[in-house]
Formats: sequence, C-alpha cells, structure tokens
Amino acid sequence: MGSRMLRPIQIAPSILTADFGRLAEQVAAAEQAGADLIHLDVMDGRFVPNITFGPGVVAAVRAATTLPLDVHLMIEDPERYVDAFAQAGATGITVHLEATRHPHRAVQQIVEAGCRAGVALNPATPVEYLREISPFADLVLVMSVNPGYGGQRFIETSTSKLRRVRKLLDEFNPTCDLEVDGGVGPHNIGDVVRNGANVIVVGSAIYNKEGEIAENLARLRQAAGEG
Repeated sequence: MGSRMLRPIQIAPSILTADFGRLAEQVAAAEQAGADLIHLDVMDGRFVPNITFGPGVVAAVRAATTLPLDVHLMIEDPERYVDAFAQAGATGITVHLEATRHPHRAVQQIVEAGCRAGVALNPATPVEYLREISPFADLVLVMSVNPGYGGQRFIETSTSKLRRVRKLLDEFNPTCDLEVDGGVGPHNIGDVVRNGANVIVVGSAIYNKEGEIAENLARLRQAAGEG
C-alpha cells in the first residue's frame, strides 16, 4: 500500500462516448471540470472490431485543451503510426502487447518521439507478460473490458488483476503509473483505486445524458475517496 499512497488519482475522460459533433466543447468542459488528462481510443477495425479516428482528431483535441493527451493505440503494428500521433500532439502513447511483435522497440520509439510510453494488456492476457517490458514503461494499462466499444460492463476479475500488476510494478518499476480502462463508474472506482490503479479512464460515466460533465466528475472523485 505504501507505494500507492504517493500517487495522486488521475481521472481521464475518454472521448469515445463524447458527442463528436461538439467534441472541442466537451473536451474543454472536462478540462474546466478538473479532469487530469484526456483519453483517446484509436481503433483500426483489425486489432479491435471498431474504427474510431486517426491523428487528425488527436490534433483537433490538442487544439481544444492544454491537458495531457493519453493516446491509446488499439491497432496492429502500432510502430507504423507512433510518430504521426506524437506529431499530432499526444503526450503519452500506449500500445498493446498483443499488437506488436517487438514491445521494447515500440516503447523505445515512443520515448524517442518525445512521449510517455505505455503498454496495455487485454483482459485475457496474463500479468506475467509484463515482466520483461515493465521496467521500460511509464504506464501500464489494464483493460477491464474487451476493447472495441464504449459502455461495456466491467469484467469483475480485473480488480485482482490490477492488484497483481501493481505488485509486479512495485518490484520492477515502482514509479510506473497503473491505468484501468473499461466499465468504471462511481459504483466501482473506489475498488479499482484500492487495488492499485491511479489513472482511471472513464467514458460513459462522464459523457452521458443523466448529468453535466462537472457533476459526473465530482461524483467520481468523491467515490474514489477524494471528494
């Protein structure tokens, strides 16, 4: 628990569930409401069964906010596009261990492009896959849904997986951030924080018709034990 105490909780609204017709406005509203970073899910229709957007949308979001941009590449052979996303304004770029044959090379490329390097695991990928790459990463992302679509239900075993990843990171890379993405809302954000996550990606619990962005963010912070 000791190492976790030093890490402030960061909430990263995911634009996947935002209104793309008012994207700049919704990103600015999240910044104004106290979001810590903006999460952008890039999907290629091959690695995951959905297509979202490319570097152009990242550049548009970059123009709309001063917050760090957390760009999550759910694409095959991500090395081909790292530089383009870095040039578009990404602060951090995360690649999937399942999507690249050479994770060390991908991480090195991200760092050389001037970005924070993240590595992501799908729900069924074992924690042990992180062991060799974790010392080189700035962030590890645990997917708590199968990637592809927003608004999915949280996979319950993800909390114990977070705990195991945090333990591994405390051994090999104690300063590394641990991010969780998928199905997180006020009902379970406290659990994921207690199990070691300090960067929380939230989509439909922030961008929805039930409440204003600022209200939703405040509710999440309170539920995370910060309010």
